[in-house]
Amino acid sequence: MPDTPSAHLSPREVLAAYHQAIVEADPDAVAELYAVDAVHEFPFLFPGVTDYHGREEVRAGYRAAWEQSPARTEKVVEVAVHEGRDPELLTVERLFEGTISTTGKTFLVPSILVLRVRHGLIVHARDYMDGLGTAKAMGALEWVVSALESGDE
Repeated sequence: MPDTPSAHLSPREVLAAYHQAIVEADPDAVAELYAVDAVHEFPFLFPGVTDYHGREEVRAGYRAAWEQSPARTEKVVEVAVHEGRDPELLTVERLFEGTISTTGKTFLVPSILVLRVRHGLIVHARDYMDGLGTAKAMGALEWVVSALESGDE
């Protein structure tokens, strides 16, 4: 078992720490919840969003996203957390509540997260985020359409 601060956390405790790190916009805290060789997938097509392979890509990806985006998550609401027979696996229905810092407009973006936690670390995540909802709140739908039409995915 890895000797990390999160090694003794349950999957639900890791999820809570992950959501707290998102609210705090702390890419280092997020990354430290991942195994060194973890994979974080974003199955939905959205320009500029790519999967992360490894803890350091998670760190860099979250850092870049938070530096570039005016969307500030203030709360993550867990609508439901589903546990199955596999004790490592959680499926989470959640809502991101926040504000667009450039406009003051609020947003509520739904997401489904499928999370596999082993020995207190995220080893795999599949993140079904409503990127279009976020883009709409930011007034960036024209940019998204343009990027998709030009093939800048």
